[in-house]
Amino acid sequence: MLDLTYDTPKPKRIAGAKDDWELVIGMEVHAQVSSNSKLFSGASTQFGAEPNSNVAFVDAAMPGMLPVINEYCVEQAVRTGLGLKAEINLKSAFDRKNYFYPDLPQGYQISQLYEPIVGEGEVLVEMGDGTARLVRIERIHMEQDAGKSIHDMDPNMSFVDLNRTGVCLMEIVSRPDIRGPEEAAAYLAKLRQIMRYLGTCNGDMQSGAMRADVNVSICRPGDYERYQETQDFSHLGTRCEIKNMNSMRFIQQAIEVEARRQIAIVEGGGEVVQETRLFDPDKQETRSMRSKEEAHDYRYFPDPDLLPLEIEQDWVDHIRDTLPELPDAKKARFIGDFGLSDYDASVLTADLDSAGYFEDVAKGRDGKMAANWVINELFGRLKKDEKGITESPVTPAQLGQIIDLIASDAISGKIAKDVFEICYTTGREPNEIVETEGMKQVTDTGAIEAAVDEIIAANPDQVAKAQENPKLAGWFVGQVMKATGGKANPKVVNQLVAAKLKG
Repeated sequence: MLDLTYDTPKPKRIAGAKDDWELVIGMEVHAQVSSNSKLFSGASTQFGAEPNSNVAFVDAAMPGMLPVINEYCVEQAVRTGLGLKAEINLKSAFDRKNYFYPDLPQGYQISQLYEPIVGEGEVLVEMGDGTARLVRIERIHMEQDAGKSIHDMDPNMSFVDLNRTGVCLMEIVSRPDIRGPEEAAAYLAKLRQIMRYLGTCNGDMQSGAMRADVNVSICRPGDYERYQETQDFSHLGTRCEIKNMNSMRFIQQAIEVEARRQIAIVEGGGEVVQETRLFDPDKQETRSMRSKEEAHDYRYFPDPDLLPLEIEQDWVDHIRDTLPELPDAKKARFIGDFGLSDYDASVLTADLDSAGYFEDVAKGRDGKMAANWVINELFGRLKKDEKGITESPVTPAQLGQIIDLIASDAISGKIAKDVFEICYTTGREPNEIVETEGMKQVTDTGAIEAAVDEIIAANPDQVAKAQENPKLAGWFVGQVMKATGGKANPKVVNQLVAAKLKG
């Protein structure tokens, strides 16, 4: 378990017409495994291919076609479990989940219910305000995805694309530890960050590679603590599941809307019915999709075509040994090695590419200065241009050159921003820009002193004011910098101005 040296955030409270209410949220996240082929066939998982072009005979449920487990998908599930500090089950098994899927030709889904590949784990979700929620993972199981039904191509018919059928999903099931809409979004973001670091899921919610079913219930203040003490769910309200959410913003809206719906029902003397609901972001409402099924409704039974899956501890240990440095560890290292603030370290470790870029820039240099330039100048410019870090026109080596030029007093911080802009737009090397554009900082004390003397001689009234109020000396510094085109060393200018005004 993690060392719990953080403050726990307060639960979200919503005021009803009669009472205050708290939220209780659990999530089932479906994450598509990053693999070249499907869970039980060799068909491609390429996104965006022509409809029904990535379909093997087993995906189409042709008679006599048997599933064959994809070892790499198993490895990815194990790697994800290890990244979430979870127990890995050396023996797991696949079950058939039976009910009608119009876009799953088998008529059942191969999943794991009774013996999942991954057991209990945990995720530390930092909220950015000095608080963090430890969310317990109940299990991760593997299952095959269904296809896609398309209803808007013909007024009388629906079409089916089976490309996604059989793609390996990891269903990551949390305990009901999440206490508000913002926490739910932060939890999902943290899961996505960890899986991207691990390389087990790209986390792209727009393409459906990551989706979430959100279970929402309400309780009165104090009831959740009673549930925690007893693990008795009767202390909590009846939960409703909001299905297939693929947007952080909509997840937060849906939780708020659903909670208020349940509060209105309970305060009106009614009872919340356990069911699956859909969220309509345009109408800002959830609506009933179907009554919530229990396991027995699906008639689960062990899949007769697949033997129990047994893996060896040595294999799991090998996967553990090859795990990359994960976000929490990288953030802690950045704070310790580079002296960064918690905020800066969080920004820089948000994804692997940003973290790698920063490390290349900071190597052998002042970490705080490197962080400032990466976050403020580079990230700011990229955001303006709607580009990612991998599309940066400025390489880590070039940004490092700019920092070196500042550190050596070759250029001032102000001139450095001009150099950065030229480098960003043209790709030219900073050292070459400074030389050919005559941007090198003036460090010749004699030349700077001459400029200071000239400004002071031309402004006797301002001199008198500055001698009475030393804070006005900054005006002379600004005039000297302007006269030298910003090339004078600001430190030298400040020293000379102060000395001259003292007389």
